[in-house]
Amino acid sequence: MGYRVAVAGATGAVGQEILNILDELRFPADEVIPLASERSVGNEVAFGDDKRLKVKELANFDFEGVDLALFSPGASVSAIHAPRAAAAGCIVVDNTSQFRMDPDVPLVVPEVNPEALEGFRARNIIANPNCSTIQMVMALKPLHDIARIRRVVVSTYQSVSGAGQEAMDELFEQTKAIYMNDRKEPSVLTKQIAFNCIPRIDSFLEDGSTKEEWKMMVETQKILDPEIEVAASCVRVPVFVGHALSLNVEFEEPLEPEVARNALFDFTGLLVVDRPEEDEYVTQIDCVGDHATFVSRIRKDPTVPHGLAMWVVADNLRKGAALNTVQIAQA
Repeated sequence: MGYRVAVAGATGAVGQEILNILDELRFPADEVIPLASERSVGNEVAFGDDKRLKVKELANFDFEGVDLALFSPGASVSAIHAPRAAAAGCIVVDNTSQFRMDPDVPLVVPEVNPEALEGFRARNIIANPNCSTIQMVMALKPLHDIARIRRVVVSTYQSVSGAGQEAMDELFEQTKAIYMNDRKEPSVLTKQIAFNCIPRIDSFLEDGSTKEEWKMMVETQKILDPEIEVAASCVRVPVFVGHALSLNVEFEEPLEPEVARNALFDFTGLLVVDRPEEDEYVTQIDCVGDHATFVSRIRKDPTVPHGLAMWVVADNLRKGAALNTVQIAQA
């Protein structure tokens, strides 16, 4: 007998990927129920190549008898409806930022800290980490296990899909307008994204960092080790799908690049593509549609006694969001 699974935010970019991945992985569901806001009720969403599902309204949906609810409707919506689903006995996997730092809610990347799932019954909610955090801890975990990490300096190159479908549309329209000798003012992002990079993701905090940069620090500490120091600079780039990270990692003891490369190669969910002399390294375009987190350009960082630098790329709609959500549900 299969499960009854609800997908909240089913009409959004991540919600649609969740539906795709449930079908691709043949998740044991007898019924999949797409949920969204009132304006989407009655619309159909794709589930697999040949199935269409009618959208129901999240606001008045009764979660009684639903086994799993995979949420990606935005933090403010999850704040209202995820606890309601959990109170009805439904296990909630929430992809928003709403519950990540709640001490009673596990923050989980299944390959990295599956043991954290043991505490989910406290709230019946499990949180999915930030997209960039997920791919970073995927690369850090096998290295932390063999040579403890002291400090990470990370610069991100994050695609517009991380800000939703409207941001993707804005990049397309701005790019098209430039080729037509026109100009489209930004309405979703804070500055023009076409042919540009924006060193701001989410709101600014009092110390001058952004909330996205803060998330990468505190979520890494919650998932991996509270002693790891993280300095992040998060940048939106004119790419539709796929996030890239430039990592400089300082360890407590020596770690040779070849040893690190082997540890990364052996870790579930990672693919090492690292022959730069043959131009074999992964870019954001290369990772789209793939389940893996890719690691390239593994080399020594000569500025610290025990340091490595590397390049990490993943599809942010998949491993950075939808895939990790479904993997949590599988676990």
